[in-house]
Amino acid sequence: MNTIAAPTSPFPIEPTATEAQAAIRDEFAFFSDWAERYQYLIDLGRKLPDLPADWKTEQHRLHGCQSMVWIVAEGDAARLDFHAISDSAIVSGLIYLALRVYSGRSAAEIAATDADYIADIGLAKHLSPTRSNGLAALLSFIRERAKAEA
Repeated sequence: MNTIAAPTSPFPIEPTATEAQAAIRDEFAFFSDWAERYQYLIDLGRKLPDLPADWKTEQHRLHGCQSMVWIVAEGDAARLDFHAISDSAIVSGLIYLALRVYSGRSAAEIAATDADYIADIGLAKHLSPTRSNGLAALLSFIRERAKAEA
């Protein structure tokens, strides 16, 4: 158990993971090209609360990402909260989207929710292989933690 107070989380924004994915689809549909979508991802990443320095340790580092990513999970089967940040602006945006869908939800809802928003907004086709691997590692961490709590 961490003795450091968790940063205030903006999540969940929508009542369910399904509604969060629908909102993400709607927001990304507004943009006409990928330059605008990448800028939006960067802007979203800036909304993530920073992690306490004591959490930015090897223990909380997410491996499988080329950039530095730290993630901390708190909670139980009824509600899991994820706190994460990256040293990369675009990766922080990807983290923001994943946390928007999954953080603050029950382990059962997390485990039952596929990350459909990635294909729905065309993200899978527009990420470099290293960013795709990092996103897969992030989603795997979230799902595995949910399965462990369920």
